[in-house]
Amino acid sequence: MSRPLIAITTSSRTGWRVYPLINLNLWITGGRGVRWGVGRVSELEHVDGLIIGGGDDIGPDLYGGKLGISAKLDPERDALERRLAEAALEQNIPVLGICRGSQMLNVALGGTLDQDAWTTYGPDRKITTILPKREVCVESETHLSLISGEKPMKVNALHTQAVDRLGQGLRISARDTGGMVQAIERVQDPFALGVQWHPEHLFYAHRQRAIFRALVSAAHAYRTNRNQTRAMRRDLA
Repeated sequence: MSRPLIAITTSSRTGWRVYPLINLNLWITGGRGVRWGVGRVSELEHVDGLIIGGGDDIGPDLYGGKLGISAKLDPERDALERRLAEAALEQNIPVLGICRGSQMLNVALGGTLDQDAWTTYGPDRKITTILPKREVCVESETHLSLISGEKPMKVNALHTQAVDRLGQGLRISARDTGGMVQAIERVQDPFALGVQWHPEHLFYAHRQRAIFRALVSAAHAYRTNRNQTRAMRRDLA
């Protein structure tokens, strides 16, 4: 059986090294990726899932905020990813948000961001290494707990912004030991999970691979249902 096709958005600056790593995680867990950058259409007719990757901060104009400390913005990417997130959720296409992608998922559903999260939660707690040094606590009875288990885990969270007000239909599925939101998820279908860390760098850890495996499984189910629906329509035509 062919692998589900997952659209992957990345930064125009760092995508050359991030996309192959995310695609490796998809391949290991049964999927395959296609890079989806600025300039491509915002329709997702031929893909089975969506990953919104990490990168630059999200422009505060998307959620009614004011330009503050954000130094690296990409308005074209902001616009594309918001359209993609909204389209995916409307069409029941599974979504995984990574770092910035988690924040975009929240914004697309009407939430807001704390632009200077480390001032809010304490600059002494900021970690700048890609190594898994931050401990997060997974909320019980969440999709993330079913995917990766409820035990605390060490992750590589490098973000400067964080979820502030939750978007519609979302709940918190993990926080770090300082109380900052580190994962969010949609309560109902379609599958939509956002993590503030970078599981693509932790492909050696089975709990992190499980996140990609859950997306691929949801994408496979979506594709099967879509193809069955299209076949029924052809039969009725």
